[in-house]
Amino acid sequence: MQTATVFTPIQLQLLQMFSHKTNETELREVQSLLSEYFAKKVEDAIDDLWEKGQWDNEQNENVLKEHLRTPYIHG
Repeated sequence: MQTATVFTPIQLQLLQMFSHKTNETELREVQSLLSEYFAKKVEDAIDDLWEKGQWDNEQNENVLKEHLRTPYIHG
């Protein structure tokens, strides 16, 4: 039995906006715009935490030292 894919409102809006044929350049431009949008949201959230005293330089340093790569298991 197949389960239906449930799209979020933003996904539906993007599907409607880009229902026409696009080229590789347009795809890269949209990817860049979306990346910039979400990066700005993260930056604003961190700025808010900083202003509230919930984030500091020590936490910045800890994040920079964090190893986030996926470990690969060699068999």
